[in-house]
Parts: sequence; C-alpha cells; structure tokens
Amino acid sequence: MTVYFTADTHFGDAHILRQRSARFDALEAHDEALIAGWNAVVGPEDEVWHLGDFAAHASRAHCAAMFARLNGIKHLILGNHDTNRVRTLAWAEAPVETARLRLDGPDGTSIRLFLAHYPHRAWPGLWRGARHLYGHTHGTIPDTRFSCDVGVDAWDFRPVALVDLIARQDRATLLPDELAVRAPRNRAEC
Repeated sequence: MTVYFTADTHFGDAHILRQRSARFDALEAHDEALIAGWNAVVGPEDEVWHLGDFAAHASRAHCAAMFARLNGIKHLILGNHDTNRVRTLAWAEAPVETARLRLDGPDGTSIRLFLAHYPHRAWPGLWRGARHLYGHTHGTIPDTRFSCDVGVDAWDFRPVALVDLIARQDRATLLPDELAVRAPRNRAEC
C-alpha cells in the first residue's frame, strides 16, 4: 500500500476552467483527465488523503459519480468548497479540518505530517521537523523544506506519493518566511 496526497481537484467546477484553460477547454475533459491521472498512480488498496476542494458547484450526483470512479481508500481534509454534497460521500472516515499523520519515510524513518487545506506559516510540530502539506493555493506558493502544496495544479493533475513529496521538499531551501517562524531557543534570542 502506498499513501498519496492531493487537493483542489474541483470536480464539476466550470469556474476552475478559467484558471486551467491552457490545459482544458471543457469541464468533461477536465474531470476525465483528473480521474485518469488519479487512477494511473493510485491502486485499489492505496490510501489517498485529499486536502480539500474535491468538487465545487457540482450536483450531488456528479460528486458521487466522480468519487465512485477513483481508486483507493479516500480521506478528506475539508476545503472551502466542500459542501454536504462532498462531505457525505463514502470517505474512509468522517472528514476533518486538519489531521496529523506519522508515516514511514522512504528510508524507514518516521515522518510527521500536518495536513490542512490552507497553508500555514506555523503548524503543530514545526520545530520538531513535522512537514506541512496543504492545498488551496493552486501551486502559487513555492515549496520549502517543511511545507508543500499537494494540489493537482502543482503536481501535473495527479496525486503525489509521500516518497516524491519528500524528494521535492529535500531539494527546496528554507525561505525567509519559514526561518522567521522558527522559535527562539531561549529568551536571550528574543
């Protein structure tokens, strides 16, 4: 079993085509490409954490139809477009606002993750090396060593495996904003 992450699929959302018009000229082509990209990497026994905005402005039937066609055991971190049409789908567990996970990394070490739809400047476990995964920004915020946008706009319209996230984050550098949120070690540093 592999664990994957994604966000901002926006199934059924004609408005997202304005942002993705260079790649998709019709909503049906958009939704079909997302399903194909998902199922090309995710198998039936794999686990997928969707970090919000699964669908927007879509009917309950469209949301259910898209969901049913996607491989894997699916979890949802709620996004700003996730109405009851999305919340009531057959997720592996009830959707939540944020989640903390501990997974085995590619080298066997434990990786701590903080998952949210929105990017955070600071998050639980940051000072102990926890990584933050988020969506919402559609690939507009650069990755850092500790935080990364997992949305489809940032990952060629497909979910991303933990091993690929770790590799990309390890190539990133600390940005000034990320350095600024590190806690001082003692009062003299304040």
